[in-house]
Amino acid sequence: MPQLPITTYFGHGITAVDTNYVRPRLDASHVILRNGRAAFVDTGTTHSVPNLLTGLVGAGALPDQVDYVFLTHIHLDHAGGAGELMKHLPKAKLVVHPRGAAHMVDPTKLIEGTRAVYGEAEFARLYGEIPGIAAERVVQASDGMKLRLGESELELIHTPGHALHHYCIVDRDSESVFTGDTFGISYRIFDTAKGPFIFPATTPVHFDPAQAHASLDRIMGFRPKAAFLTHYSRVGNLEILVKDMHEGVDAHVRIAESVKASGEERLRELKQQIHAWLVQRARAHGCMLDQATVDTWLEMDVDLNAKGLAVWLDRKRS
Repeated sequence: MPQLPITTYFGHGITAVDTNYVRPRLDASHVILRNGRAAFVDTGTTHSVPNLLTGLVGAGALPDQVDYVFLTHIHLDHAGGAGELMKHLPKAKLVVHPRGAAHMVDPTKLIEGTRAVYGEAEFARLYGEIPGIAAERVVQASDGMKLRLGESELELIHTPGHALHHYCIVDRDSESVFTGDTFGISYRIFDTAKGPFIFPATTPVHFDPAQAHASLDRIMGFRPKAAFLTHYSRVGNLEILVKDMHEGVDAHVRIAESVKASGEERLRELKQQIHAWLVQRARAHGCMLDQATVDTWLEMDVDLNAKGLAVWLDRKRS
């Protein structure tokens, strides 16, 4: 199979850079370049930094032209590379939700929590070392904050539902929104003649369906023509996709509430039902991939979504 390019240019100064997290075309960082000034949106992991710096140059900028590193939220597939990347960007500020700022200055708790889930060896393979960032280089993203990038204005809006420490970036120049995980997951391998296939990310520990619905509506209130997802990059036809997302959130809630078991048995049932729902939806969407490939691409999200729903059920029932 030919090697895929690490960058994809979409116009309006926007370039997707493949972070190569887990596998190609699973996790994207985006470079925005306006009037000679640049920004990153999400960073992948520490292992992603060589790709990010190569992608920055490919997008037409040098490290000292980067003004901002925007982290939509601090899950490590989005933010794990920020500390290492900032070492290479002498003029950049890190922009993060107030709930996440302290964790980027001192990532000890993030590291400990993730190591507890994955184990030492798998943590090192996936994420590497995660250095902290000097507090004076960190900007807290208030809701509605507007920042200049060259002659462009970017607006930051808080969008809980996937995570309480999540915000999105509204870019009116490109009529698009950089949505992190709020607008879901849409891997390009599942594209068909019907367009993109999309589904929610109900990852632990902050999934909240009411907030997720409200955040989707808030994004659409800006009337964007496209969304740039971290998993994976640009999607259009948002009027269709937002309906799919609302239906997907509701379907995940129905699945969660239908499971009566507890403990490991509950988690197994959640995984089975989420997997079955996603496969059925993908096949109805026209996906003709062999089942092993489908399962490989969905496995991690099924696991995380099930764990997130289990946490939500415990919180709801407490």
